[in-house]
Amino acid sequence: MLARTTRASSCPDLADAPCTGPHPETRMPLTLQPLHAPSGPLAHLPLLRLEQAGPVLHVRLNRPAKRNSISDELLEQVQTVFANLPRETRVALVSGEGDHFCAGLDLSEVMERNTADAIWHSRMWHACFDRIQFGGVPVIAVLHGAVVGGGLELASSAHLRVAEDSAFYGLPEGTRGIFVGGGGSVRISRLIGAARMTDMMLTGRVFDADEGQALGISNYRVRDGEGLAKALALAEKIAGNAPMSNFAITQALPRIADLPSAGGLFVESLMAAIAESDEGAKERVRAFLEKRAAKVQKS
Repeated sequence: MLARTTRASSCPDLADAPCTGPHPETRMPLTLQPLHAPSGPLAHLPLLRLEQAGPVLHVRLNRPAKRNSISDELLEQVQTVFANLPRETRVALVSGEGDHFCAGLDLSEVMERNTADAIWHSRMWHACFDRIQFGGVPVIAVLHGAVVGGGLELASSAHLRVAEDSAFYGLPEGTRGIFVGGGGSVRISRLIGAARMTDMMLTGRVFDADEGQALGISNYRVRDGEGLAKALALAEKIAGNAPMSNFAITQALPRIADLPSAGGLFVESLMAAIAESDEGAKERVRAFLEKRAAKVQKS
């Protein structure tokens, strides 16, 4: 798959004002361009391609000859990006170069580890994917081709997933004599249920893009070649939200899900109060009351 310059419409001054609906005369195209980082932690990441469009950062895995399988070096570079997001980043996209999103763990490295090393290696994956899920900005994964093993674990750490026709999902750990180690036992089982995950791991069952959509792996389904444009359009909408609201949604919801009901409801009240007291939220409420913001309508 060739790299593409992708555009979506954008509201001006995303950081300071709510989007109130389409205004063709004032909206500028949101265009991904290579991120220029001549120095600092993002300057030398050869296994990634970084692009930026205003408040959106695009992180593309760049090991197409290996189906973007995750080596230790690639894992470290992904974590470096999400630990050092450019200051203006409001939303991040993750995709894969070539014909596949990510075929999972680079098995050529597995043979070199003893038990203690394997435990620490799994914790490295946890740290990286936690940084994606809880890194402070919403993350959208663009899925095509193989989304397998650790690739599905990576996708499940994103907040939204856009799947193209070619996407397919598998967890071949059982047939490989290994076990998930990148958080899949928690994140994937929450997406599709422990029973379906057990089926995938025991039998090697593979789901196609439509089946994955029905199971809840993906949030959006598009044709081949349209995933990045769809993700960029979604990112534009999300970047227009109040930052505190985005933070509450991505940070509080998964933690509330881990709490007993009483504790979860209390944290919900705290988070609602914090979000509502933010000046960005107040401006958006004023815009709605003054009829400057669009009402919710059926698509």
